[in-house]
Amino acid sequence: MPTAQNTRARVSELHGIREQAEAGPSAGATEAQHAKGKLTARERIALLLDDGSFNEVEPLRRHRATGFGLENKKPYTDGVITGWGTVFGRPVFLYAHDFRIFGGALGEAHAQKIHKIMDMALAAGAPLVSLNDGAGARIQEGVTALAGYGGIFVRNTRASGVIPQISVMLGPCAGGAAYSPALTDFVFMVRDTSQMFITGPDVVQAVTGEKVSQNGLGGADVHAEASGVAHFAHDDEETCLEDVRYLLSLLPANNRELPPTTAADDPADRRCEALLDLVPSDGSRAYDMREVLAEVVDDGEYMEVHERWAPNVIVALARLDGQVVGIVANQPQTSAGVLDIHASEKAARFVQMCDAFNIPLLTFLDVPGFLPGVDQEHGGIIRHGAKLLYAYCNATVPRVQLILRKAYGGAYIVMDSRSVGTDLSYAWPTNEIAVMGAEGAANVIFRRRIAEADDPEEMRQRMVKEYKAELMHPYYAAERGLVDDVIDPAATREVLIRSLRMLRTKHAELPQRKHGNQPQ
Repeated sequence: MPTAQNTRARVSELHGIREQAEAGPSAGATEAQHAKGKLTARERIALLLDDGSFNEVEPLRRHRATGFGLENKKPYTDGVITGWGTVFGRPVFLYAHDFRIFGGALGEAHAQKIHKIMDMALAAGAPLVSLNDGAGARIQEGVTALAGYGGIFVRNTRASGVIPQISVMLGPCAGGAAYSPALTDFVFMVRDTSQMFITGPDVVQAVTGEKVSQNGLGGADVHAEASGVAHFAHDDEETCLEDVRYLLSLLPANNRELPPTTAADDPADRRCEALLDLVPSDGSRAYDMREVLAEVVDDGEYMEVHERWAPNVIVALARLDGQVVGIVANQPQTSAGVLDIHASEKAARFVQMCDAFNIPLLTFLDVPGFLPGVDQEHGGIIRHGAKLLYAYCNATVPRVQLILRKAYGGAYIVMDSRSVGTDLSYAWPTNEIAVMGAEGAANVIFRRRIAEADDPEEMRQRMVKEYKAELMHPYYAAERGLVDDVIDPAATREVLIRSLRMLRTKHAELPQRKHGNQPQ
């Protein structure tokens, strides 16, 4: 039997070891991290989680590799901190690379810690957040380190659509390591300090002759605007992690739960009189769809996803009557709100995410069609547009469509029309639902009459008016059951809330299958 004195000595030793693990390798390493404008892994965890809620897993883990001097350097944690805590009182699992240790590089023990916390998150049915700040695979451990990435990718894939996965890029992420964030639901990046690329600037220059900086190749702005890899870009880590917390407050813990609700102070029957002036009745005039969304949703608050990539379509999370909703909306202020390759991909991925996590979908429609052009056709607009069509057709969550103005051609069908399964479709009295615009339609249908007329232009204008009167008046679709009702724009918020309340108990099942084969 150990004596009390021996036990106290052992406990004192334990506290010393834990303090050493929590402090990190050295004060100098911490200063170097701060000098780069970056927080330490534990400082980041403290910002992300509720105060005092963090429970660390395997803080005393050390690698067992030998060679290249590794046997003489075995720091606690092995360069990654793993565990769980709470965000607004709800459980969240996480791992955070510690760049001060081996540059956050992944080795065997490091990977096993990540595998374990990912398995725990999936078993518990709780979100997983990765705080990424690592230099890739630990070269000294060779192929063993690479195999660790394979285990992460498999777990990312198995957890996809089951628990929310959020990647926060707070430093470098190069090579195969970049594929894990790409497999997750959301990617956050911080300007100047975080980069993602498969091959770095030196390799790019050696192979192609192109000279580019790390930020120019894979910085936050590049991935937020050009590639679409990053959903959010921030100026600093503090605001980035604050937004991660906000996003988590809008997501369910897993695919078996509904998103969290809140008590709404914004009245459900609040009229939106401003909408009567915000949206011009002239379909050729632009306006900012964001102002429409702010007028409709609770307290004017929404979280836009992929704000700077494919800006001709808006995707966002918001609340209506305290219930979380996903919004897909054309943006007439950019390219008239037309659908193109990137807009289709952006909206399709968002629709799939909302459907996976039981978030009802609202589609605000003002679209003149798909973007014409050789580049679009050769780039595969057919298959990319089909991704959006597939996503909506496959979605079983409550779905409501609202047509504000233009709804032309295939783009109208793709944007969650009645014919592809939306539960309810509403239109404002300014709606124009048609195969194409009246000008183009008249030129096709009445080509001969226009050509043979004494005054072709006068005849063309007369035929345009005739086509509008016959096939494009605001009640044409409603008369044929393709729109459930034509509503007063000021009543939009109340109508949408009543509709979603009714649809809250919606239950729909897809045919039995292993999985679909969606367009690529």
